[in-house]
Formats: sequence, structure tokens, C-alpha cells
Amino acid sequence: MLFDRRRKRMVEEQLAARGISDRRVLSAMATTPRHSFVDEALRERAYDDHPLPIGQGQTISHPYTVALMTEALELQGTERVLEIGTGSGYQTAILARLCANVFSIERIATLATRARRVLDQLSLYNVALRVGDGTIGWNAEAPFDAIIVTAGTPQLPRPLLSQLRSGGRLVVPIGEEDAQALLRLRVDASGVTEEYIGDCRFVKLLGRYGFAR
Repeated sequence: MLFDRRRKRMVEEQLAARGISDRRVLSAMATTPRHSFVDEALRERAYDDHPLPIGQGQTISHPYTVALMTEALELQGTERVLEIGTGSGYQTAILARLCANVFSIERIATLATRARRVLDQLSLYNVALRVGDGTIGWNAEAPFDAIIVTAGTPQLPRPLLSQLRSGGRLVVPIGEEDAQALLRLRVDASGVTEEYIGDCRFVKLLGRYGFAR
């Protein structure tokens, strides 16, 4: 009950009050136990408005950042979504409640294993998870209706755009190691359009088309 109250307050004060208006996104955030995705010692802080460490130099993002990026994907419920950077699995869980299928790639095997365990505990079985270089995408499952990149990259990984269906949306933080711009790219018959969402700071996206180290 304590976590339920904290989660409700998180949605009201950190998300809705700051402009997140997609009711489906708010509902997913209200029903997904963020505390299940962090170490037990950090669970008291799970619904605070800041990132938390999850090991291996990685973090679980601010609740607001998760909601903002998810809302930017404009999911209706039937989409196939590619996620680059599973991390704790929290963003993955939110996506799984909002679309038909999630295909998630994590570079660090121990994080992928832990995320899979929590997702299964929540009966979120519409997630395919693999360990590998997320910057090259998942060509065997392409095209995707939406792609989300949950780590900062110096430039858009070229394979991802080619794996996006016409009419699709790609949300990605692009910039230097210490600061990025969160962008939404749309692909249609006329080409690619880019929209600035806001400033952000994510851990580095490592891989062939990301940071070298």
C-alpha cells in the first residue's frame, strides 16, 4: 500500500502536473511497480524524481523522462517497438503495457537477465529480449513502428532509421557525453523530419554506431 500511494503521487505530481497528458501512458506508469526494478536498498527512493543506479555503471531514468519519451512515441496499442538499452527493464515494462510487442536489446548480460526475471514476474510476456550491440538494431524483426533509444549517442545509429517503418517514430538522445538533445524523428514518403523535445543527459550508448567506450 505504501508503494501504491507513492506511485500515485508520482503520477500526479511528477508527470501529470508537468504536462504528461497521454492517459494510457499515465495509466501504465500508475500500474507498473518501479520499485521492483531497483535493488532492495533503493526501493524507498524508487518513486522520487531522479535516476537511480542499477549496477554496471547504468541507471534507471527519472520517471518523468520515461513518461516523456514514451508519450513521444505516440503508441496506440498495436505497434511493434524496438528498445535500445533494456537496462533495469522498467522502460521495457511501460512499453509492454502500451503496444503489441517489444523487442529490447541490452549490451550487458547480467542486466538483461535481471530485467527478464522481473518482466516475467509481472507477466509481461510480449517482450523479446536479446543481448548484443543495440546500435545495429534488430534487422531480423524489422520494420518497427517505433524505436526508442535509452542512452545518449553522438549521432543517430544509421541502421536504426532503416529499420523504422514509414510513418514510424524514433526517439533518441543525441549529443556529447555530458549533455544531449532529446529528439523525435518521423519517417514518411517525403523523408525524415526532426523535432526537438528537450535537453537531457543519459549514460553513453556504446557500440559500433555509438560511443567507442
